[in-house]
Amino acid sequence: MRSVKKEIEFTEYDTLQDLINSDQLLLNAAIEIAHTAYAPYSNFKVGAAILLANGEVVIGNNQENIAYPSGLCAERVAIFHAGATHPNESISTIAIYAESDVMPVDTAISPCGACRQAIMEYRQKQTTPIRVILKPQQGKIWVFECISDLLPYAFDLKGLKKPN
Repeated sequence: MRSVKKEIEFTEYDTLQDLINSDQLLLNAAIEIAHTAYAPYSNFKVGAAILLANGEVVIGNNQENIAYPSGLCAERVAIFHAGATHPNESISTIAIYAESDVMPVDTAISPCGACRQAIMEYRQKQTTPIRVILKPQQGKIWVFECISDLLPYAFDLKGLKKPN
């Protein structure tokens, strides 16, 4: 037996103004769309904005439902929107913002496991990295160079191959 350690590397920024202009614009789109999220049960609003390789931005926000499993996270709303409307366009970056009126959101909120896997599916499909930017309502901004930093042991096509 041996112990294996996996380290995750990311860049931390103090303010929105510290980011490059394109990342600032993308985060601003995520912030804006978070304000219109449908979150009457959790009061936790999340916005996601995706920058496509062609320069277009696709947005999504969380959509709750009284039958809890029927809702959908902002990240999957945005990623599926991008896949449906731009099926042949690569995704370069996803920016995710979270806020709440009832509890402080002062630490970057990482996508849930299902959202990480959905983003990873598109990363594997396109074979190029998808950067991830996470911004809380207040606090430091985290930038990961690829979704695989957040999901290092993703389920992929190799797991579905039949043995010879």
